Amino acid sequence: MQCGWSLLGPLQWIRYINKQVKVTAGKDEEHRGWLLTVDPVSASLVLVNFHDDAVGGGRASVQVVMGHAVQEVQVLQDADQETTQRLQSSFLPPRARPLAPEQLGQRRAGVRRWLEENRVPVQEDGEELLVAGALTIMAPYGPEDCCSSNQIILDRVQRLIQSQPAAPPNHSAELPNHSAELPNHSAALPANQPIQRLIQSQTAPPADQSERSSCD
Repeated sequence: MQCGWSLLGPLQWIRYINKQVKVTAGKDEEHRGWLLTVDPVSASLVLVNFHDDAVGGGRASVQVVMGHAVQEVQVLQDADQETTQRLQSSFLPPRARPLAPEQLGQRRAGVRRWLEENRVPVQEDGEELLVAGALTIMAPYGPEDCCSSNQIILDRVQRLIQSQPAAPPNHSAELPNHSAELPNHSAALPANQPIQRLIQSQTAPPADQSERSSCD
């Protein structure tokens, strides 16, 4: 159960994605559905309900609950693997298809390697990539899959992922050459503000305010 929804921010909202929730909004309004996504600006929730009976014909309905009206969000249950896949694939363009687990693993490893080559601190947390504790990259690890409450870091990492070259052949054999060329990768970013320094400056609290920090 969570009150103060709009104050949580993206890093907390993603914990509710792919979960069945009950949303209390306005006066005596209640909405239920699978949480597909949350708008990062308005905090509005996109709820999906599947209609598998004879009347529904296997279709899905979508409802948007405005973020400013949300009073409480309660998790009812987690999605199983089948429901998660339905949520991810129901609104894809006709030609797009979900990646297989092996492909997702390769994509995750490739994005992590690319960030590390550009001296961006990154680590894996299950199926997600965490960048300096300030940004989360979810599957399938594209620029649009980045989530951060810091718009500057979000923009830099998204542009960096967008500039990632297509999977090079025999990449493992080229690692020694890549390590020798690491300084050149940062040329894509402003020379006077490397992304690692930017992340540190954005995430580290000022020295004179360290005693005021609190857990929210």
